[in-house]
Amino acid sequence: MAQLKASPVTAPSLHTTGVALRGKLSKVVLAYSGGLDTSVIVPWLRENYGCEVVCFTADVGQGIQELEGLEAKAKASGASQLVVKDLKEEFVSDYVFPCLRAGAVYERKYLLGTSMARPVIAKAMVDVAKEVGADAVSHGCTGKGNDQVRFELTFFALNPKLNVVAPWREWDITGREDAIEYAKKHNIPVPVTKTSIYSRDRNLWHLSHEGDILEDPANEPKKDMYIMSVDPEDAPDQPEYVEIGIESGLPVSVNGRRLSPASLLAELNEIGGKHGIGRVDMVENRLVGMKSRGVYETPGGTILFAAARELESLTLDRETIQVKDSLALKYAELVYAGRWFDPLRESMDAFMQKITETTTGSVTLKLYKGSVTATSRTSPFSLYRQDISSFESGQIYDQADAAGFIRLYGLPMRVRAMLEHGI
Repeated sequence: MAQLKASPVTAPSLHTTGVALRGKLSKVVLAYSGGLDTSVIVPWLRENYGCEVVCFTADVGQGIQELEGLEAKAKASGASQLVVKDLKEEFVSDYVFPCLRAGAVYERKYLLGTSMARPVIAKAMVDVAKEVGADAVSHGCTGKGNDQVRFELTFFALNPKLNVVAPWREWDITGREDAIEYAKKHNIPVPVTKTSIYSRDRNLWHLSHEGDILEDPANEPKKDMYIMSVDPEDAPDQPEYVEIGIESGLPVSVNGRRLSPASLLAELNEIGGKHGIGRVDMVENRLVGMKSRGVYETPGGTILFAAARELESLTLDRETIQVKDSLALKYAELVYAGRWFDPLRESMDAFMQKITETTTGSVTLKLYKGSVTATSRTSPFSLYRQDISSFESGQIYDQADAAGFIRLYGLPMRVRAMLEHGI
């Protein structure tokens, strides 16, 4: 059985954390999901820090089933109260859509579902701490993952005076079995059993799966693991067409109906999910240095990324696309690393907003058994001119001009070849 004492902290810190705070905190706001880890953290904080615990839950679209009964569960664990905030619209409009507009994808595949959700949750925690008069915040992130960084960098950026307690970096609980034993010893309702296998994170943008057989990259995921999407093999035999309306780089409508950001994404999740859209299986490099394997379901997000890229092919010129794509890589790295409130990301976001001012129009996509194919794209700001691009003769483009262009464009290569051949 786990020994429930805080382990000694040997490394000094500019920000007071850990054992040095024991007995000095009055009230802590805990990021609370109602799962095993955070259910155990509530009594652990009270036992080790002697403080009042206010639980905070953010609704970022994880599903009503994960929110039911949370208040009773939190109080049964020893919390003084539970604060719940609906952040779905803020999450999509202020975090998801900017990343979509930037084209931010981490390591070629990951659409940053968890990475975008953590700063909106942490920002709300800072607000709640102020509202309830708390002097500290706490989270249930492990010391091996990215989320601890994402939460704490947001705390630092928005209120550097707040203390941070991260139990997984202090206690002697080493795994789920220890946590279950601790919960039972303290008469805390245990929300899982020792047979639970996957670690999941869900919000309105995506659902991630980690753990169990996925820890071996050689193993194929089980068919029954997926939740948001059907197996492409079982998807309808008839394709479905969906039209996405975009204004200045941001989605505004589905099939001609204007919707709020959260409603639009929720509808596309339903449409994409039934066609098996948006499954990604990848091995990624975590911020803390190790590799991890995760499987992601992002049906609506995959549709939106396809639509945005297709529309940009009409509205952005070659050099702009190249610069935007190069910056998108760094933008994604910043978001993945928890630096949402870093001035660099904010400055890059201003560039993305400016550069997509004319990315307005509509894109029709064909969804069929896991694939997304663009079939139509239109924009009042399109740089595509049929009278120029046509193979037929036109008034604007004289094909004879190409000869001089090629001679000048190829001059460096020609000069080098002349040198090599002694000409």
